[in-house]
Amino acid sequence: MQEYLNNLTVFNHPLILHKVSHLCDVNTGSKEFGELVRELAMLMGYEALKDLRTKEIEVQAPLQKITTPVLAEDFTIVPILRAGLGMVDGLRALSPTARVGHIGLYRDEETLKPMTYYFKLPVDCADGPVIVVDPALATGGSAEAAIQFVKDFGCRNIKFMCIFASEVGVKLLYEKHPDVRIYAARYAPGPLNEQGYIYTAAGDAGDRLCGTVSYKPQK
Repeated sequence: MQEYLNNLTVFNHPLILHKVSHLCDVNTGSKEFGELVRELAMLMGYEALKDLRTKEIEVQAPLQKITTPVLAEDFTIVPILRAGLGMVDGLRALSPTARVGHIGLYRDEETLKPMTYYFKLPVDCADGPVIVVDPALATGGSAEAAIQFVKDFGCRNIKFMCIFASEVGVKLLYEKHPDVRIYAARYAPGPLNEQGYIYTAAGDAGDRLCGTVSYKPQK
């Protein structure tokens, strides 16, 4: 196995595979697309957050007091705008106390380089795990820049979660941030197209979430 794949976890759960297939379908409308992205984020978050620390507390159960575990730390979700916003609610469903930061990046259509227009994180997010989210890890430029911003803020326990991951993007993150684990629902080996998109993915996730573009065949 290639070394750069060591930091990649690809999910093989039947529910995830099923939802990703519908996500790719050009006939899936923006409302259903958003629901699928949210559901996938929640399913993937179950595994990606399995190492959260817990602590024991005492509660009054119906028959007696019991000592039982609860989360000992909050995590911070950092979506890369705008497409990453579609994954936030799925992760917050796992823990309503999760904090949310935002990183606004867009890709220059000529250079394919990420350009930053917004950055704000919770003041104490460096005290706990941070999970950066974006539906697609294609060229990797936006993800790499976002992770660097988060590191510069003082965060060290960082993960990256996407639905689609390309070989190009995984390689770049491994080179630039070998300490960051990547979680993906589908991995696409091989090159990207000329516009920097993954051939076997769902197109522009931000556009499909917002309904600003349609890939349906014209009648």
